[in-house]
Amino acid sequence: QLQLVESGGGLVQPGGSLRLSCAASGFTVDYYAIGWFRQAPGKGREAREGVACISRNESTTYYTDSVKGRFTISRDNAKNTVNLQMNSLQPEDTGTYYCSVDVRSIDCTLEQLTYHYWGQGTQVTASS
Repeated sequence: QLQLVESGGGLVQPGGSLRLSCAASGFTVDYYAIGWFRQAPGKGREAREGVACISRNESTTYYTDSVKGRFTISRDNAKNTVNLQMNSLQPEDTGTYYCSVDVRSIDCTLEQLTYHYWGQGTQVTASS
């Protein structure tokens, strides 16, 4: 059974950093496209925004414009995790962050409808 578990969220001041981790079981992260999404406070699941993703082959990465240059997605094949390093966090980055796996595609997208399995999420709050 495919499972994803997010960790690493917390409360930071604006300008701070956090490193999120998505631990996978039941599959090998190197073989699938993985995405990170966030859901802003008060917004429904349909409003989840794709933040970053990493493709299956050659590890091509994509980022939404608002996080380019601040966030970095990467794989740790030894630990079977996909990480999201978040620097220069701002209040608008606040939300619940989810990782997800696309079991069909080679290239990743930032569209949540293309993903099949989701974790339970981890809360990120950037506030003074």
